[in-house]
Amino acid sequence: MRPRGLDEVVGQAHLLGPGTPIRQLVERDVPMSLVLWGPPGTGKTTLATVVSTATKRRFVEISAVTDGVKRVRAEIDLARRELGMAGRQTVLFVDEVHRFNKAQQDALLPAVENRWVSFIGATTENPFFSVISPLLSRSLLLTLEPLGEDDLREVIGRALADERGLGGAVALDPAAEDHLIRLAGGDARRALTYLEAAALVVDDGETITPEVLEKAVDRAAVRYDREGDQHYDVISAFIKSIRGSDVDAALHYLARMLEAGEDPRFIARRLIVHASEDIGMADPTALQTATAAAHAVEFVGLPEARINLAQAVIHLSLAPKSNAVITAIGEAIGDVKKGLVGPVPGHLRDAHYKGAAKVGHGEGYKYAHDYPGGVVRQQYAPDTVSGRDYYRPTRHGAEARFSEVLDRIRAVLRGRGGAS
Repeated sequence: MRPRGLDEVVGQAHLLGPGTPIRQLVERDVPMSLVLWGPPGTGKTTLATVVSTATKRRFVEISAVTDGVKRVRAEIDLARRELGMAGRQTVLFVDEVHRFNKAQQDALLPAVENRWVSFIGATTENPFFSVISPLLSRSLLLTLEPLGEDDLREVIGRALADERGLGGAVALDPAAEDHLIRLAGGDARRALTYLEAAALVVDDGETITPEVLEKAVDRAAVRYDREGDQHYDVISAFIKSIRGSDVDAALHYLARMLEAGEDPRFIARRLIVHASEDIGMADPTALQTATAAAHAVEFVGLPEARINLAQAVIHLSLAPKSNAVITAIGEAIGDVKKGLVGPVPGHLRDAHYKGAAKVGHGEGYKYAHDYPGGVVRQQYAPDTVSGRDYYRPTRHGAEARFSEVLDRIRAVLRGRGGAS
């Protein structure tokens, strides 16, 4: 089912439109070096073969897993002879190029520099860390995205109907198709592999049901509608389990969402919110962990990022809990909405512009660093909310320490002790 031309390629619309590097490489038939970076099954090898077919160039595929410098140099020498004697260009495709060490990647440089080949390297790893700078600087870096649900449905539909695929021999139940798309996780190759496995266990003319698909790929279908009740019920149970410190239940719901194909970025965003909403200053590192997990989801992606998400879930589940942060900002916003805003005290107003002193702006302001402990008695809030205690820390975890500090600071600010 590999596409035979650019128009058959599914997904990656941002790379295949008019004027894009791939189109130029095909339509102008000029040497060009590309590095294709993306998850498995997104079309890296497909794009390389389509380019060579469309331009009628020799196509040479090298695997960085099994081939070494000797093979690379032999293919480059052959490409030079073909170019010099017949004028025929070569597409040199190096799959998993990140697995080549520095010396092996160096061997590609002369061919890329002198345009003896059109080099196309494919990698699932971040090329800024895995591809040497000289090779990367001589190549265009194109990023491929996981295929969306509509893209995968098109791939599956073609495979069911096309003579190169199943040729209409079997049908696919809509519920089984939804499960297949979840299992694929944006990987077209995985979708086709699972579809083929399921087709092998039914007779011609029969329908592949969710039960057949489960049996064929040994993966149970998780009943989970990303737009329906299950989506909201499971994420609700997930957050409430973390809030209740039940780490095992939280991990169950995490696994359930991941297996059902939930967007990991959505999960990571909820963890970031939870870290401040239900933990806050009781463990300030919880927000750092949640944010790091979200970054890992973007940087690493699934399936590896499941480990980072699990670490964040464990940290947040076992952390001491406090809702003092959300309560504080909620009450402050509530007062503002009621109109309790009031003018900024004169001594706090901007005094840097010409004429500010004439209207008393900044007059009487006490520079905190000039006083012991960096705290001095002084009114900061407008009169309308002066003396309001929005932040009321608990005695849980690290927040107990902040509670003691806050008591001392408020005593000084409000004239109950300390510097004045």
